[in-house]
Amino acid sequence: MANLLIDKVLNNNVLIAEHPSYEEVVLIGKGIGFNRKRGDYIDTDAVEKLFVLKNEKEQENYIKLLPFIDNDFLEVIITAIDLIKQRTHSVLNEHIHVALTDHLMFALTRASQGMDMKNPFLVETKALYRHEYEVAAEVVQHIKEKTGISLPVGEIGFIALHIHSAITNKNLSDVNQHSQLVSRLVEMVEEQFQFDIDKESIDYIRLVRHLRFAIDRVTKGEKVEEPEKIASLLKEEYPVCYNLSWKLIKVMQQSLKLKVFDAEAVYLTIHLQRLQNKFK
Repeated sequence: MANLLIDKVLNNNVLIAEHPSYEEVVLIGKGIGFNRKRGDYIDTDAVEKLFVLKNEKEQENYIKLLPFIDNDFLEVIITAIDLIKQRTHSVLNEHIHVALTDHLMFALTRASQGMDMKNPFLVETKALYRHEYEVAAEVVQHIKEKTGISLPVGEIGFIALHIHSAITNKNLSDVNQHSQLVSRLVEMVEEQFQFDIDKESIDYIRLVRHLRFAIDRVTKGEKVEEPEKIASLLKEEYPVCYNLSWKLIKVMQQSLKLKVFDAEAVYLTIHLQRLQNKFK
């Protein structure tokens, strides 16, 4: 990019500028509005840690948020999103600027008033999205260093989902739905086997990952080859695990409203059998 003409300075950290390809864009960066005015040019290459919102809907939503955000908080949130960008080495979906800014603004307000919001999917999120979880923990630490506010541990999970959504371009509601579905499937496994799986164990992480990848395959319509001989063998050898895997698949189908290929039952049965053996 190059020199962009400033159309409006919204605050110290946010400008509206004219862009040769996208007409109006919103520029976000810590302190970029300081001492700048309409008609000035801004060299986007010279400004480090600058974000450009090109999508009209995201621009509009972001501008609507601004009057409700404390400027100091906004600076911290901007640097937090930059930290996410660096740690994930990703081009983040523009929506993170709206969604995560909005989320963190409320989280900071709640935490400063001593309110704690429980996160029912914290354990699943940690197992499913290890890297995103680690980055989110860094974000929480960064916020504490800059503001003195300690966000509760549940926030790491919420932030991790936002990060996952932004780097995979998935809708946050889909990410949440899939996390809830994994949680429900794990409960069904625990009920059937009548034991609690240690949520820090490698077995738990493997199970959750397997379920998540199965959900991903289903949503993408990826067919897995079915080894027929193994299917009939598993059905005879491990009827409990085989039947349970079909129960899980039916719940998946109902929740996702998509077809799940039969081969998924084979791989899931093998996985459940390995898990059951550990606890015998």
